[in-house]
Amino acid sequence: MITLKNVTLRRSAKVLLDQTSVTLNPGEKVGLVGRNGAGKSTLFALFNGTLHEDGGDFSLPKAWRMAQVAQNMPETDEPASTFVLEGDTRLAELRQRLIQAEASGDGMEMAHVYTDLADAGDHDALPRAQALILGLGFRVDELNKPVNSFSGGWRMRLQLARALMCPSDILLLDEPTNHLDLDALVWLEAWLKRYSGTMIVISHDREFLDAVTDVTLHIENAKLTRYGGNYSAFEILRAQQMELQQASFSKQQDKIAHLQKFINRFKAQASKAKQAQSRVKALERMEKVAPLLAEAEFTFEFKEPQNLPNPMLAISEASFGYTVDGQSKSILQGVSKSVLAGQRIGILGANGQGKSTLVKTIARTMPLLTGTLTEGKGLNIGYFAQQELDVLRPSDNPLEHMIRLAKELGSSEPSREQDLRNYLGTFNFSGDMVKQSVGTMSGGEKARLVLAMIVWQRPNLLLLDEPTNHLDLATREALSMALNEFEGTVMLVSHDRALLRAVCDEFWMVGRGKVEPFDGDLDDYQRYLLEESKRLREEAKMSASAEPSVKATAETTSVALETSSTVTSVTTAPRETVAQTTIKAPDEPVVYRTAEQRKQDALRRQQVAAQTKPLKKTLAQTDLRMSQLQTDKNQLEQQLASPMAAQDIVQASKQLGKVNNELEELEVLWLDLSEQIQQIESVNATA
Repeated sequence: MITLKNVTLRRSAKVLLDQTSVTLNPGEKVGLVGRNGAGKSTLFALFNGTLHEDGGDFSLPKAWRMAQVAQNMPETDEPASTFVLEGDTRLAELRQRLIQAEASGDGMEMAHVYTDLADAGDHDALPRAQALILGLGFRVDELNKPVNSFSGGWRMRLQLARALMCPSDILLLDEPTNHLDLDALVWLEAWLKRYSGTMIVISHDREFLDAVTDVTLHIENAKLTRYGGNYSAFEILRAQQMELQQASFSKQQDKIAHLQKFINRFKAQASKAKQAQSRVKALERMEKVAPLLAEAEFTFEFKEPQNLPNPMLAISEASFGYTVDGQSKSILQGVSKSVLAGQRIGILGANGQGKSTLVKTIARTMPLLTGTLTEGKGLNIGYFAQQELDVLRPSDNPLEHMIRLAKELGSSEPSREQDLRNYLGTFNFSGDMVKQSVGTMSGGEKARLVLAMIVWQRPNLLLLDEPTNHLDLATREALSMALNEFEGTVMLVSHDRALLRAVCDEFWMVGRGKVEPFDGDLDDYQRYLLEESKRLREEAKMSASAEPSVKATAETTSVALETSSTVTSVTTAPRETVAQTTIKAPDEPVVYRTAEQRKQDALRRQQVAAQTKPLKKTLAQTDLRMSQLQTDKNQLEQQLASPMAAQDIVQASKQLGKVNNELEELEVLWLDLSEQIQQIESVNATA
């Protein structure tokens, strides 16, 4: 277990933890929460050994293997799959040992390493690495692209996949959801729920914490407090604790006042001096209950729009995309939508489908490719870009941003410097912070500045593209409340499901080149994402496995490849279509077939037989080969279980590995052939 006993942690002169104690048990999933700057990342530094306690005792089992997401941006031309695969440090170590053993000719060491490689999952390491990459939102054709070819956010996803690939007993995750879309976030939740080790995660995503944690560790006033349960349970327990503490404090203050009143009244009287003195000692001995020091909450509100055009927008037969070197690349086509006053629209869709492109085009930062986009008279857009620096100047400070904005708008709002300072103060930019350059600010501070600038503009249409990426839980709550009170229209792209649930009352689905209404809630969308992610991973795994199997058994599969184009069209049909064609009504009446119909039935059966015959022949050959390989496998395993010379062990281990690989390839081929035969028979049975 992990124990902290009277631990003190400092960063420079600031005390972040002051003689605090807590215990974390093996296998617990812990959410580490607290305000920005409270010391969460510093505590992580203590856990991973880059920082040591300034006082007290800290212990973490030495045998535990630790995995965490590297914070540096990877710079390498390695393929993405190789980069993630190298995250398995155990496999990397064993492969290096094997190279050394082969170079020295040490047969016994080679035998041991082959056994250890099998135990470490060497046979399926690459598929596991690629499943992680695909789960985090990458496409199949990106699996072998160089790491440096991806943008910063995607490279950080690869760092996350690399950490998940590493076998570990304790997993440290610091804001793992920041670079993820909702589809990747849902997949990550499912993966972390299956993780068997101890996990400690820092996150400002309420629903993510609720889904993956069962213990909450709260940092406040340089103390660590452990709460059983996820974040929602923590909020309830903490509110109850605060209420009890406030009641105890008030009760004690009444008692202190009563004792002090007696002392003040009788301390000068000789007859009452002893009683007064005893009450002085009672006050000195009394263990004081601390007053409730609630954290200062951040709140703000959007100003009432000056007008509300209706409709706000009218989009007709529009194509959205971008232009590179004079060539237009269309992502969304044939979009016809109206945006009305007061609507709250959540924009859903997998990564890369065009959500940000849609928002940027409406925000006028990208041109419309074709079609028309008609704005309502008096439309005033407030746009929160996914990358805050898209609208901020790193060298300028918040006050300079506000002065420039006030001049550009020429508004009637007070714009004296002191008025602007006061306004920034409502967004927690106080004192010298108004003169601090934006480039030196944290992500949360930049996000608050963008919000301040948007509110100042009094928009009637808010376009928010991932506004919560760097906001803490308190600021997210403030944003949610402000959006609910906003009288204009909101279009929101976010992976924060708590914000989407609180703000949006309808959803648009962006995908496959279309923008369509999504009939369902976020729970329905999560189920859809999980099913879609699972389907894509299975297809990728089947494709990756089938390719070498076809090469290895070219003679066997040539028959299958020569089947008619009709088979190809059936095997590529959507699963939903195939399923629908096999469903029959339970009370279907008996229908008598005419002679012509019976003739057609016979002809159809002949066609089915002709189509399935080569497939069934290949299936039988595959089945026979699998039986032979299974016999070979059993014999090799029996040999390895008995005493053998070192060289014989090496040879048998290599042969067993080849047998296992061919068996896996043939199993994939067998399943594929069986599915093709079943689909042909099912489709023709309902024709």
